[in-house]
Amino acid sequence: MALAVTSSSSSFSGSCFLRSNASSSDLKAAQIGSFRVLDRQGMVNLSSQRRCAVRPVNAEPKRNDSMVPQAAATTFDLEMSEKVEAVDYERLAKELEKASPLEIIDKALEKFGNDIAIAFSGAEDVALIEYAKLTGRPFRVFSLDTGRLNPETYQFFDEVEKHYGIHIEYMFPDAVEVQALVRSKGLFSFYEDGHQECCRVRKVRPLRRALKGLRAWITGQRKDQSPGTRSEIPVVQVDPVFEGIDGGIGSLVKWNPLANVDGKDIWNFLRAMNVPVNSLHSQGYVSIGCEPCTRAVLPGQHEREGRWWWEDAKAKECGLHKGNLKQNGAAHLNGNGNGAAYANGTATESDIFNSQNLVTLSRPGIENLAKLEDRREPWIVVLYAPWCRFCQAMEASYVELADKLAGSGVKVGKFRADGDQKEYAKKELQLGSFPTILFFPRHSSKPIKYPSEKRDVDSLMAFVNALR
Repeated sequence: MALAVTSSSSSFSGSCFLRSNASSSDLKAAQIGSFRVLDRQGMVNLSSQRRCAVRPVNAEPKRNDSMVPQAAATTFDLEMSEKVEAVDYERLAKELEKASPLEIIDKALEKFGNDIAIAFSGAEDVALIEYAKLTGRPFRVFSLDTGRLNPETYQFFDEVEKHYGIHIEYMFPDAVEVQALVRSKGLFSFYEDGHQECCRVRKVRPLRRALKGLRAWITGQRKDQSPGTRSEIPVVQVDPVFEGIDGGIGSLVKWNPLANVDGKDIWNFLRAMNVPVNSLHSQGYVSIGCEPCTRAVLPGQHEREGRWWWEDAKAKECGLHKGNLKQNGAAHLNGNGNGAAYANGTATESDIFNSQNLVTLSRPGIENLAKLEDRREPWIVVLYAPWCRFCQAMEASYVELADKLAGSGVKVGKFRADGDQKEYAKKELQLGSFPTILFFPRHSSKPIKYPSEKRDVDSLMAFVNALR
């Protein structure tokens, strides 16, 4: 298994190499410069001006099953400068906050040369490859083949290779680990106990091996991609989770050139540059991952709602960007690693679903409503969390529904079901993920859960009219 390496020319700036006869458990790279954490957070040391020549990627060197970069398996002469610079990446992130993705990627490739690679998932992050090509610098690309991607994604990989004249090499999960997981828990255990275990085997561990051959990597993360977990990502940072060649915290730098770019602007760029895209996008897929855990989203839904849709919305990360999850506040994982909670049981976000035609239910209020067997009027109630991007996305539709139902004999309510109320809502109110919408009929104590992902006002009204 080798780190995916590609180049747009026959030479790279800088390099690393490993012993080809080393076992997978004790692979070690020859040290070229070093990273070390300084007293000031966010600063690392690295040697600069590392340059060497390597064979062209398309020379197809003999396969080496150990996890090393393709270029790293080639022998070459080195010229090193003894000059060492201290880089404050927090400061650099602020300096590049208003920079374009092209400028950021150019800076990343200039600084790290052959010690950096683009992580390509097979979705709209193909924009990273286009930007790298536009810099005119050599670049490398790798991807994680989990073994469960859509056929369209594999076809897209092939199309990208041909379009850019590159060779993507893939990281694969350990066959023994996959076999043990499937034999013990089946092919679809993630539907029952969460996606974290499967992602750890098929994605996180292969990525960890890949990054051990690098000093930096480039991701396609954007602030608008995932509710709660990516809203504060900088354009460059010291990776808080993974390690690079030299080992230890601070040995790997993570570049997020698209952090401040809106999704619509990425798509405008792809269309303008006539960049190939995954055919799944034309079928309603926005965020694309493994086939069993990805589905198309409907108009008005957030893109991340197409991933792991059976789990809570707040912590939809597979582990590749685990550093985005905050442990001391808004988003930490629950026992199964699939939910979200707050350290103090509450959140600081402003409330949503505000309308004079909406009734805010307290815990005693929702309990009394649930206990009534003969209500004077039916109710429709949304169980929500104000920090949830999916709840925020349907706010306008739900408020419009309340306005339309005003005076109709149907009450419209909301109940905040996160924090301390979450366990009660899961046990007594059928809460699976946010938002959950319930209809309480006049002559029945048991509420009816809205089954559809369509949250436009017409669909919600049809649901109400069918039951009242």
